[in-house]
Amino acid sequence: MLSRFVIASTIVATLVRAGPVIQVSPQTKYQQYDGTGISEAFQRSLVMHELNLASEKIVLDYLFSNTTGAGFTILRNGLGSSPTEGYDLMKSIAPVAPASNSSKIDFQPFSREDQYQIWLSSQAISRGVHTVYADAWSADGYMKTQGTDFNGGYLCGVTNATCASGDWRQAYANKIVRYINNYKSHGITIDFVGFLNEPDLNTTYASMQSSGQQAADFIKILYPTLQKAGLTTQIACCDGSGWEQQRERLTGVQQAGYENEIGLVTSHGYSSKPGAPFNTPKKVWQTEWSTFDPLNFDWYRTGSQSEGLTWANNVQRLFGVSNVTGHLYWWGAANDTDNQALIYINGTSTVKPTKRLWAHAHFGSRLVRKGATRIGATVTGNAGPLSVTAFANTDGTTAVQVINNGDNAETVTLQGLKLNTVVTYLTNQASNFTVGNAVVSGSVAACEVPGRSLLSFYIR
Repeated sequence: MLSRFVIASTIVATLVRAGPVIQVSPQTKYQQYDGTGISEAFQRSLVMHELNLASEKIVLDYLFSNTTGAGFTILRNGLGSSPTEGYDLMKSIAPVAPASNSSKIDFQPFSREDQYQIWLSSQAISRGVHTVYADAWSADGYMKTQGTDFNGGYLCGVTNATCASGDWRQAYANKIVRYINNYKSHGITIDFVGFLNEPDLNTTYASMQSSGQQAADFIKILYPTLQKAGLTTQIACCDGSGWEQQRERLTGVQQAGYENEIGLVTSHGYSSKPGAPFNTPKKVWQTEWSTFDPLNFDWYRTGSQSEGLTWANNVQRLFGVSNVTGHLYWWGAANDTDNQALIYINGTSTVKPTKRLWAHAHFGSRLVRKGATRIGATVTGNAGPLSVTAFANTDGTTAVQVINNGDNAETVTLQGLKLNTVVTYLTNQASNFTVGNAVVSGSVAACEVPGRSLLSFYIR
């Protein structure tokens, strides 16, 4: 009787001759990995909080659990600027204009504990979230050229934004510090803070415009204000609406000489999709991206931008081509009937995850952990519709994500790693992060990747 080793060796040898080879090169190192994440800004934390307790736990575990969910580890909160708290608004802690730009601001307590973002932050941290990013869509209206926190406008005091009421940069910086300290009093550390959101746009909701030079004009005030307050929170800039819009603002900050004062470069994926890496030594996150099509629960049906397979490719290219260190989808869970959320909430009890959630699970903490390094991974032989990324975790484990964009199954072999235990995870129209096994012989593993699927190898 043939031994299992002989049988496995024979199978692997046959597969190596027949199909594509994934060659992993641990010695080729790229960027460090920070994590994946979501936001629940604009009161979607409230929507989650209003679920019944059983459904509330289900949605939180779907988002943050690294054993049953997507394993997100970054949370982006909205730093409010609205004077009121109607639904879809984020209320400010400084809604009343002081007597002057140099007068003491009458800070108010959080409304409903920052519209349940304090609650969500605590719940997320208890489930493994390690990084909190607070981002302001705008300064308060009285600090801006047009007097409202919506419809764009500029922060008074930056280049080409002179206001009769004076320079409001220091007041805005003071408000941000107070917000961070309010979270600190609840035992929550804000690791990064942003003061802009899509500053290239003028929108009917909270928005504030800024060039790179104008962003630098505020950074020169905010940075020493954070330092003086004894905070370790780092500045994020500038959440451009698209990759090229952000590149323009980053270049402006660099030319003004304030790149060293920021700790994180942030961009969205709307106006222009992520492309070539930014020219910066700083961490780079894609901090918001989704689609606004009708709600789509499919993995692959027509190849539309709202399907799960499309988002698997988006995330893989972000890490593998754009060299981001972190990726955040827009909303994690919401009651909106479009693709802004990964999980659809209907009423107080219905929670339904989309396939896009499971695409993100392959790049979340279930397989890849903070501090991991992206390493070399290529497909040789008949690569065809296959694409691949690989990450080496600090605990010695390795995750390799293989996407098959073709209709036919591809049997692949994995080489270049020391293989002890190899587990596979499959997501496609029929499977949600389903556990399987590869055939292993020595330093080679083999597995079939079905058509239109994402399969990850996890080697430990």
